[in-house]
Amino acid sequence: MRIAIAGAGIGGLTAALCLHEAGHDVRVFEAVEMLRPLGVGINILPHASGVLHGLGLGDALDQMAIRTRAIEYRTRFGHLIQSDPRSVEAGFAYPQYSVHRGELQVLLVDMVRARLGRDTLATGKALASFGQDASGVHIDFVDGTSHDSDLLVGADGFHSQVRRQLHPSEGPAHYEGTMMWRGASLQAPFADGRTMFIAGDHDVKFVCYPISARAAQQGKALVNWVAEVRRDLPRAAEEADWTREGGRDFIAHFLGFRMPDIDIAALLQGTQAVTRYPMIDRDPLPWWTRGRVTLLGDAAHPMYPIGANGASQAILDARALADALAARPGPEGLLAYEAARLPVTTEVVLNNRKSGPERVLDIAAARVRGPEDRIEDLLSATELEEVAASYRQIAGFVRSSSRSEA
Repeated sequence: MRIAIAGAGIGGLTAALCLHEAGHDVRVFEAVEMLRPLGVGINILPHASGVLHGLGLGDALDQMAIRTRAIEYRTRFGHLIQSDPRSVEAGFAYPQYSVHRGELQVLLVDMVRARLGRDTLATGKALASFGQDASGVHIDFVDGTSHDSDLLVGADGFHSQVRRQLHPSEGPAHYEGTMMWRGASLQAPFADGRTMFIAGDHDVKFVCYPISARAAQQGKALVNWVAEVRRDLPRAAEEADWTREGGRDFIAHFLGFRMPDIDIAALLQGTQAVTRYPMIDRDPLPWWTRGRVTLLGDAAHPMYPIGANGASQAILDARALADALAARPGPEGLLAYEAARLPVTTEVVLNNRKSGPERVLDIAAARVRGPEDRIEDLLSATELEEVAASYRQIAGFVRSSSRSEA
């Protein structure tokens, strides 16, 4: 089948590779004129990295990314609340990776062009509208050109034009009042060089992890960080732009954070480029598919960046789409894909609004009042593990001793 994909983000590019592997004629159309390595760090969960390994990208990931050993949840005073292991050594079939989003996207672009042909990915092709009938889909682009295909996959991100045409009456983006500042800085490693930590609480939170295997090989760490402050001020969806420059006033909220292995204030003050981004998502849709058109990734289920699920769920969408179309070619396959993925991603979106696995931070913040308090006196390991285990189940990744179970 001829399949058009709108959007050359991580989800759209992974879908192109999966669909090509299944024998489809795939074309990818990206709105921007030039693809650049935008963004900072992201995490790819073990079951999603299994998809990328299945596409033959495991060695390339190991050369660029960090195999995350564990996610540590900490208080603002540096107490270790909980350590959630994420490595193969901990029983997962595949690694969790911390990686620069732009580097991962470039890797996927290179693989798409190498395997599908350079002309397969066209830039400067912003979708204007589409129409469909029993024989196929007709796509019109803003530049006046058009394309015909058997199926259209809208993987065109948070501001998806495909979603807008499918759901023209959808309401505004959902904003809960938190602003995020992001950056990355090259410095000395912290902890074991493979640890991610999340500290603070729902109102003031700090996320930190290394993202570069190349830096690690040189004895350094490219440390990605996210600083979140709840402000309860309305923000328009148009602010959802990864390149928007951020100020430095937010640093004052983190001057009291004390970690045993890294100076947060020094890290923030030493970062050259800082961007800001509102924590926004959209209400889950009742359906993604109409006829020969469906949605994927952020176009289908934009979610709060909690639990490393944004890119991971898009990658899982890609695999599920290819598998569904292999079993049921055409529109029936799109409906089977939706049936498999929409309920899962809806649960993740809604759970992320409740802070997902990071609920342990609020539990600890309500009980720990100072650096002298002892975590073990105030929180039980069973209580904390229930939160982590519940979210692993919702997000769809579990420990396994066998790769076939991934």
